Amino acid sequence: MGCHLKLNNMLRATSFIITTALFTTLSCKTSAPPKQAVTEEQPLLEIGNEKFSIDEYQDSYNKNKFASDSTKELTPKEYLDLYTDVKIKVMQAKQDGRDTTLDYREEIASYREQLAKNHLVDKDLVEKFTNEAYNRLKQEVRASHILVAVSEDAAPADTLEAHRAAIALRGRLEEGSDFGDIASRFSKDATAKKNKGDLGYFTAFQTLYPIENAAYNLSVGRVSQPVRTKTGYHLIKVTDRRANRGMIQIAHIMVQDTNAAAGQKEAAKAKIDEAYKLLQDGESWADVVANYSDDKQSKKNNGLLPLFGIGEMVPEIEEAAYALSKPESYSKPVLTIYGWHIIKLIQKKPIESFAVMAPALRKKVVTDSRGKIIEAARARQLRNKYAVQEFADQYQEMAGLQDSSLITGKWDYQRAVSKDWSASTLFKIEEQSYDALSFLDFVKRRQQRRPKDSSPAVIFNRYYNEYLSECLFQYEREHLEETNPEFRSLLKEIKEGVLLSQVMEENVWQKSLSDSTGQVRFYEQNKGRYNYPERALATVISAKDTQTVNSIRKILAVAPYRLERKSKEILFEAGSTIISPAETSSLEDLALIMQKNPDYVVEIAGYRSTEEPEMASAARIRNVVKYLNTQNIPILRIIEKDYGSFRQAAEAERNRRVAFQFYSQSIKDVEKVYNSDAGASVLIEDGYFNRDNRYLAKAKWDIGEQTSEENGAATWVNIRKIEPARPKTFMEARGSVINDYQKELEKQWVNRLQQQYPVKVNAQELEKIKR
Repeated sequence: MGCHLKLNNMLRATSFIITTALFTTLSCKTSAPPKQAVTEEQPLLEIGNEKFSIDEYQDSYNKNKFASDSTKELTPKEYLDLYTDVKIKVMQAKQDGRDTTLDYREEIASYREQLAKNHLVDKDLVEKFTNEAYNRLKQEVRASHILVAVSEDAAPADTLEAHRAAIALRGRLEEGSDFGDIASRFSKDATAKKNKGDLGYFTAFQTLYPIENAAYNLSVGRVSQPVRTKTGYHLIKVTDRRANRGMIQIAHIMVQDTNAAAGQKEAAKAKIDEAYKLLQDGESWADVVANYSDDKQSKKNNGLLPLFGIGEMVPEIEEAAYALSKPESYSKPVLTIYGWHIIKLIQKKPIESFAVMAPALRKKVVTDSRGKIIEAARARQLRNKYAVQEFADQYQEMAGLQDSSLITGKWDYQRAVSKDWSASTLFKIEEQSYDALSFLDFVKRRQQRRPKDSSPAVIFNRYYNEYLSECLFQYEREHLEETNPEFRSLLKEIKEGVLLSQVMEENVWQKSLSDSTGQVRFYEQNKGRYNYPERALATVISAKDTQTVNSIRKILAVAPYRLERKSKEILFEAGSTIISPAETSSLEDLALIMQKNPDYVVEIAGYRSTEEPEMASAARIRNVVKYLNTQNIPILRIIEKDYGSFRQAAEAERNRRVAFQFYSQSIKDVEKVYNSDAGASVLIEDGYFNRDNRYLAKAKWDIGEQTSEENGAATWVNIRKIEPARPKTFMEARGSVINDYQKELEKQWVNRLQQQYPVKVNAQELEKIKR
């Protein structure tokens, strides 16, 4: 059992290593310490010909001392058996040559690549940006900007000229010139003439990091020094700050009027006003959405839109939505570039805690514009960590190949080959050389069109620095085992975990599952382990009140069980039995519900008006059934009801409908439907129960029905039969038998391995292990 639990623990640890972002802080390179006399350490453990140190055992013990029981810590002596069993199994896997197979090497290479990614990040800087971003998310900033355009790859003289121009504009602003006026006249942002440089409200991650950084570090009314981005220099002015209003979810009714003539615009306004009046008169939101909204996507879900925050929706909808204070309240008609909208508030969610948001924020800070800053910082660290020797003369000679085609992204060094660049060393990292040809190929692959004011020399130098950084990252990745003890330890665990899984599969798991004769023999030898206690065959219903319990009992009286759930009915044109494209979306929703709920049965009810042919309703049903069959919904899950011209509806068009009612073969579907209501807490269970079941423990152990109320809940128990205690048959016990048989096979296998790999323990060293 201990070995089995240890295995599970190691596999969980391996999964955690592979899927969790692990970071490590690496120290800068230092000179080697003077050599000292080293006293040979006594091994803690010898298994066969292998020796294991006290440090190795201590590390494993610290990670796995709760392997057998998450609530009970093993002592160093108790953990010893688990540790030696794993090591013996891994040694046997290596003896079998499993660590040399192509499949194993490819699997480990994949794991190593994933693990390495997490060790190539500056953990401290990521955490700094994560905390900074979270604190900024608590506040929304409104700012304006003026852009003095200049390419990031412009010649130094052009860059200096743009910077001076930005300084000059800032001087005019400091002297009292109006920011909006200066922006509309001089800013190279295409929208500035219309919005006078106003960026609106934003928060973390919603603009380039340099602009965000300047805005969050400015007081309201102040203008920043020039801020550099790829497009040029920006002057930022903060005009307002406010607390983050959180995330919000709304539903809407939309009437389109975009690109419409004047008469159509008037019709759109009249239509939205009519919808608004219907809502005020008490018409249901769902019905108004169904009859008036032009948004086909949200219409399928009563107009519901995804959660959004500041800056993620058009301003008119955003302001109307945040102005609503009570869920289910709705706005007056609002005009946007898409048309007219009525907004209904569903929910508002405040910003979540740091603990909840941190994992997502860590991913964001390494993928948005902060990511370049993190990469650059890491590259600087690696330049300090490793000995980097650059050869300026070789670079200058190679730089002669650059020309204006670098700006168009069509540069090719092969047009001007003057020497063998593979023999020219561009730089070294430690003792590893990097030739110029590899860099030239890198430029050819990476090049892309640049702005017209870019300088080929600046572009070429940028590519050089990017290439050097990539080579440093690759060198670090390839030497992680040598430089990073944590990475080395984690990768070793992964390697052992994969080998352990392979040998366990062959020697224990697969054997226990495929050896049916061995299972039966083990069952016969250990029958006393597998028994049923006295049990009651019963149905239990628990709900908030007796009325709900009785309602559920009524539903469960007849199978399949009628659910309080329907799908939207579809309507047909007079005399038609063909499903229109407009109604197809309703059938798509119906098919999706049936696919997601395999125990559902749907009743399809067809109707016709008195003026239509008698076969119209049957034909409508038949066409719906055909559609469902094309969606892999079999006829066995469909109930057909042809009501013809009976049950005439007040609305004439509804007399030409097909309606849908869901049933289910599963009591759990009944439970799920009841629990879909807010505040509901319904439990329905059917089967065998032991005396210690929390519902049966309070009931009389007698056949019959019982109802009780306690702690604000009602419970109904119907005991249909009481079975005395008895032994389980083999088929009833098979799951437990296989599990126990696995443990027995593992025990026998480990005993054989211990004969092959004798274990010697240094008791004195074991006493040194810290708990």
